[in-house]
Amino acid sequence: MRVLHPPLVGRLRAVLLALSMLALAASAAPAQSLPGLLRPEAAAPAPAPPEPTAEAADSPRASARAFTELARTRGDFKGAARYLALGPEDKGRGPELARRLRAVLERHLDVDLDALSPLSEGAADDDLPVGVDTVGSVPDDRGGQDPVFLVRSRDAQGGYWAFSRQTVARIDGWYDALPDRWVRDWMPAPLQRYGPGHLLWWQWLALGLLVAIALGLGRLLGAITRGLLFRLTQRTDTRWDERILHATGPALTLLWGVAVAAALLPWLALLPPAARTGRALLGGIATLAVFWALWRAVDVWALFLTTRPGVAENASARSLLSLLRNFAKAFVALGAVLATLAAFGYPVTTVLAGLGIGGIALAFGAQKTVENLFGSVALAVDQPFRLGDFVKIQDFVGNVERIGMRSTQVRTLDRTLISIPNGQLSEMRIEDFASRDRIRFACTVGIVYGTSEAQIRRILAGMEQVLRDHPKIWPDTVAVSFAGFGVSSLDIEVLAWFHTADVNEFRDCRQDALLGFMRVVEAEGSHFAFPTQTVHLVTEDAPAAMGPR
Repeated sequence: MRVLHPPLVGRLRAVLLALSMLALAASAAPAQSLPGLLRPEAAAPAPAPPEPTAEAADSPRASARAFTELARTRGDFKGAARYLALGPEDKGRGPELARRLRAVLERHLDVDLDALSPLSEGAADDDLPVGVDTVGSVPDDRGGQDPVFLVRSRDAQGGYWAFSRQTVARIDGWYDALPDRWVRDWMPAPLQRYGPGHLLWWQWLALGLLVAIALGLGRLLGAITRGLLFRLTQRTDTRWDERILHATGPALTLLWGVAVAAALLPWLALLPPAARTGRALLGGIATLAVFWALWRAVDVWALFLTTRPGVAENASARSLLSLLRNFAKAFVALGAVLATLAAFGYPVTTVLAGLGIGGIALAFGAQKTVENLFGSVALAVDQPFRLGDFVKIQDFVGNVERIGMRSTQVRTLDRTLISIPNGQLSEMRIEDFASRDRIRFACTVGIVYGTSEAQIRRILAGMEQVLRDHPKIWPDTVAVSFAGFGVSSLDIEVLAWFHTADVNEFRDCRQDALLGFMRVVEAEGSHFAFPTQTVHLVTEDAPAAMGPR
């Protein structure tokens, strides 16, 4: 046990006594606060963070997590087959279909488990029938998207969610369209397991071969290109073009290597995240190669200007030329850094805002011009709409008529022309109607009271058949159900989608559906309801006649 010296003990006692006195003084002080500080009783309590929703064992999220764990991590396709709603014809193909579905999801759909419902009954706000959820969509062979559905199921082990029969029926078609199907069919199973960086082991082996081929072919193609260009430059009377070719030769070889690697990259059949990383890496290397060529071309340009008449004999002109060369190199270097960062997906506007003298210049007259210029670049890269698209921007709608470097013009429904600066447009909420693959049809049909249950059931079946018989209907979700007892009608809720992106065609499809509903209701001997109100009058016995006054 350590013993403190008496002087040290005395000092500690003094410090503790002083702290105690300060605490007493603070508690006895009048209720006032120091400048800039809130009184304790006036300080608002920090809001408690919302409690996370517990994940139920029979929720869509838990079932999708279990399928991913079994099919992708463990390779247990027999266990993963439990989460497929198999029909009688597919009972013996459960493990094979689970393996194929894993390949399709890895290629086209990165399932976000956190976005799925953690509740046993699934999501309640997704406009889908009860017991049906979606995890995303997969491209089809028509250029559209096929949704991937989960449906609520039950077996001897209890309740769970499984991929719907409609989804299972499309697995073989999706799998046959995969670019790496040939590899997955004959490659040994150990080489199809994941290694570092979420790449399969065979992809790591093929990556080294790809780099070797790209370097070899890049050197060969670069030499051939330089030879052809050298023959062309020899036919000219100037010498600077040959120097430019000699200076930019290594960068040209590197660009050819990147081009060969980009052409061979699809053969690796990388998953979308790895493919994006690979393309970003190749784009960054190509960007550096271009700016490397510009960097070396600046010296040739400066040397060419130095030999021009009036510069060689003028010391001031040579000094100014040297300064311009250094400035050009700095500009090229800065452009290389920014372009490379942009190629890798990093934002560069914050870097530009802090560029000393450049930031000061942008803060003045050129700020709006540069803002609109970068806004046009952002619109060109993101492409939230295209020329001629029907869009909704903020609180108006119209067709895009012109996309310029400074502004974009939209023709409204009133035939007026609105010009929006691209700098502001890149920050606005833009809704592009032309990118829709289908349009939702939702309505509530009111039937008069007095319609029998049998009539209602036949009306429901007839209305659903009208929708399913339509050539433009999306058959996966057609919901016609009795919604409830309204104030003056028996309400039937209708929800469906039409395969069209044209509003005028959708209007025709909606008209066909509504007219079909009318035929069904009339055929069943019922009628559509309209707002009515029944008033019941109750009369009381007349009061006794009053006596003579």
